[in-house]
Amino acid sequence: MPTTPDIRNRRRQAILNLLATRTITRQSEFVELLQADGIEATQSSVSRDLREMGITKLENGYAQLGLSETPGIEVPSGFVRNVATAGNNLTVVKTATGAAQRVALFLDRSAWPEIVGTISGDDTVFIATRNAGDQKQLLSHLRFLQQ
Repeated sequence: MPTTPDIRNRRRQAILNLLATRTITRQSEFVELLQADGIEATQSSVSRDLREMGITKLENGYAQLGLSETPGIEVPSGFVRNVATAGNNLTVVKTATGAAQRVALFLDRSAWPEIVGTISGDDTVFIATRNAGDQKQLLSHLRFLQQ
């Protein structure tokens, strides 16, 4: 009988295979398709897997944003919609729906010294810097995210 890690690994590989072959817009679709393939899946297990795998629901369905855990990581083009300032040390990044947490994770892992911290919602990231000079440096880094 398979162990829990075996079941989880099999389910996660199947999720990746599903994303590679079709557009999925609801977690219940994942559950139905996985169960149809004989893979143990509940809405809560799928939800946890998606979160831990970096798979986010965007406007067109679920997608893995492909952020790695090392410097030099890239945010896929098209997820950052707008970058604006709100004072001398707060920068606001508007993202595609559902992408803000992944963009904030990218920023947190970027190791850019000018970033003090980030807070994200569904489609907005607030980035704190120490001062206007650090904010200016951050804005130069963020230019490539808007392409």
